[in-house]
Amino acid sequence: MNTTVAVPRGLAGVVVTDTELGDVRGREGFYHYRQYSAVELAESRGFEDVWHLMFRGTLPADAARRAAFAAETAPLRRLPAAVRDALPALARASALSGPLAGLRTALSLLGASAGFRPVYDLDPDRRAADALAACAAVPTLLTALHRLGQGLEPVEPRDDLPYAANYLYMLTGQEPDPVRARAIERYLISTIDHGFNASTFTARVIASTGADVAACLTGAIGALSGPLHGGAPSRALDTLDAIGTADRIGPWIRERVLAGERIMGFGHPVYRTEDPRSRMLRDIARGFGGPLVDFAVEVERQVEEILAELKPGRELHTNVEFYAGVVMELCGLPREMFTPTFCAARVVGWSANVLEQAADSKIIRPAARYTGPTPPQPVPALG
Repeated sequence: MNTTVAVPRGLAGVVVTDTELGDVRGREGFYHYRQYSAVELAESRGFEDVWHLMFRGTLPADAARRAAFAAETAPLRRLPAAVRDALPALARASALSGPLAGLRTALSLLGASAGFRPVYDLDPDRRAADALAACAAVPTLLTALHRLGQGLEPVEPRDDLPYAANYLYMLTGQEPDPVRARAIERYLISTIDHGFNASTFTARVIASTGADVAACLTGAIGALSGPLHGGAPSRALDTLDAIGTADRIGPWIRERVLAGERIMGFGHPVYRTEDPRSRMLRDIARGFGGPLVDFAVEVERQVEEILAELKPGRELHTNVEFYAGVVMELCGLPREMFTPTFCAARVVGWSANVLEQAADSKIIRPAARYTGPTPPQPVPALG
């Protein structure tokens, strides 16, 4: 007899492990990395500082330690020759799918070229070294794949630029405006980790098998590519384009809500109040100002009013994707790079989770409840 315990669909609310990396407190509208507010970190620290926190458990205590970590990670941005030489073919092969699809193959190739071995066979220092190398290389891979797809040559990374500024430099070929670089850095920091979301859980499941770091991250990228996970920033901006003008907001939204369609950029599986990431990104967008920001704020206001009327008690607010798309548009990122940019941040959170999971040798192996025809039944003879 099947004695498995019934659990909610999608494992919603089911605790599957302990973690020291952070948590999301949905009813409070708060999330944190280790013991610090993630939004406060995004407002007061640089990306490398938070990367150090996630990997090594502490923030750099002074400028010298921050510089030492930057000096350790910056050279890892450069790709092995075997990977670099393969990128034009990968860009052509993924031309219809985009850089995130190409990244899955490129990251696997990086792991093979660098000799990544199963985390089960490695000591903690070697695991961390592989994860550090993968995180540093992801922005280089993404920007190279994008540029090659546009018929442009990749831009080599610069060791003197911080993570976010270097990412924008490799994307555009020009040193970014500091205000835009800082806006993107704050976005990247705010999306490094966010509890046991689908891609993070995927990375940990693969890590629990003892597989190498590249395998874990490639699986996580596959999960992130889904439109119900990281694929929404450009879709949320597409919604603004589809509405077009302020007088169309109400009718457009009502029609889709009544038809049972999801409004991209609104609602979250965990938050029951305003998403703190959305609040921070709205403030960043307002700092830029302009017609797009004014329109987005008005869409947010009317959508929340309509959702409150048509779906009372649901507490549906903007999520991170809504204003993330606005901020990235204002900073000049092409829409096909919105989700890859999310990935350039989340790879650090995935890697921290992989390292934490690798310290526990227990494989994640849940059960499923069988609901098909009653077995055993006789196998019918071939007619």
